[in-house]
Amino acid sequence: MTASPVRPRVVVVGAGFGGLAAVAELADASVEVVLVDRRNHHTFLPLLYQVATAGLNPADVAHSIRAIVQRQRNVSVRLGEVVAVDWDAREVQLEGQPPLGFDHLIVAAGSTANFFGIPGAAEHGRPLYALDDATALRNHVLGRFEAADADPALIDDGALTVVVVGGGPTGVEVAGALAELFSEVLRRDFGRLEVDRARVVLVEMAGSLLANFHEMSRWHALDALRARGVEVRLGESVVSVTETRVELSSGVTLPAHTLVWAAGVAASPLAARLGVEVGRGGRIDVMDDLSIPGRADAYAIGDVANIGGPDGMLPQLAPVAQQSGRHAARQIIRRMQGRPTRPMHYRDKGIMATIGRRSAVAELPFGIRLSGTIAWFAWLGLHLMTLVGFRNRLSVFLNWAWNYFTWDRGPRLILGRGRPSS
Repeated sequence: MTASPVRPRVVVVGAGFGGLAAVAELADASVEVVLVDRRNHHTFLPLLYQVATAGLNPADVAHSIRAIVQRQRNVSVRLGEVVAVDWDAREVQLEGQPPLGFDHLIVAAGSTANFFGIPGAAEHGRPLYALDDATALRNHVLGRFEAADADPALIDDGALTVVVVGGGPTGVEVAGALAELFSEVLRRDFGRLEVDRARVVLVEMAGSLLANFHEMSRWHALDALRARGVEVRLGESVVSVTETRVELSSGVTLPAHTLVWAAGVAASPLAARLGVEVGRGGRIDVMDDLSIPGRADAYAIGDVANIGGPDGMLPQLAPVAQQSGRHAARQIIRRMQGRPTRPMHYRDKGIMATIGRRSAVAELPFGIRLSGTIAWFAWLGLHLMTLVGFRNRLSVFLNWAWNYFTWDRGPRLILGRGRPSS
């Protein structure tokens, strides 16, 4: 009996949008795929802010990695944290586990918050990059309302003030959602509390919001946020942070017990531990085919890579991660077939941001721009379609319908011990 030939092993580090796209593209390839992630679930990052603002449950935006790939026969999953790569031995080093050999490697480790060295920001700022971040922020905000209900004097100290740093899509979305949570939901929950004194302050160092959008979309977002009571401070930056104070470049000090950090991203710390060239944002510089210079059969994709486009570096967006993941997988197949690799060409399918109920902006190919209700419905439909798992789609749809018709939000729960609120 002839032994089965050993298939090349492709190790994919990271089960985000890019990693999953690469794995799916390799479904019919004659390879063994090992998908490595330090969490056992994939998180739909665009909806994390809705978990943080009590619009959705954590399980609505997460899906088991093993469940996602269970029908793909050439894939196995390894739960663990990658700490380094031994390029000579062609092994991925895992914390507390035996090394994992590879023939081809795709680094899809994603990104983390960039605090730009601002004093106190890393200690007191709350980013939104994982389910833990979202539930911790929800716990904290609800905990501050409970504390102020017990001691109203805390309102003057900023217990009900949230400062959101960053006027990109995440900052705009979380600011709008928090304003609606305060005015429409928590006002009824805390009948004896002066909820009208709750503040949402959005700080953006540029002169406008949503820098990658058209000017008309920027103005719509600004008007929509201000109509919801959000205080938008343009042309200002944060210079220091304490547990209850945020100091701005103008010299103004805001009393605030909550700081949401949406000001920028940096590559996963893994990028700096790989012994390869890194550039802007600590991301891995790649060739036009997404390969890592000087490292045979290794690719970096998505947020962890500096990927060139026609107008400079491509942004850290889910569509970029997905397209780069598929492209890297195709180049592995081409190399196995003895064919030369090809450069990646990104297809821009548009950008969207929601500001709140019946308000969003969308910019689509061929110069199509939408705003208001129609853009909001387009945003809802796109995110429903791209969620992983039918159960997640159904649950999110039902939650959105309930929220819309009742102005209520179900999962406003303080769970676990989490990060202290005071």
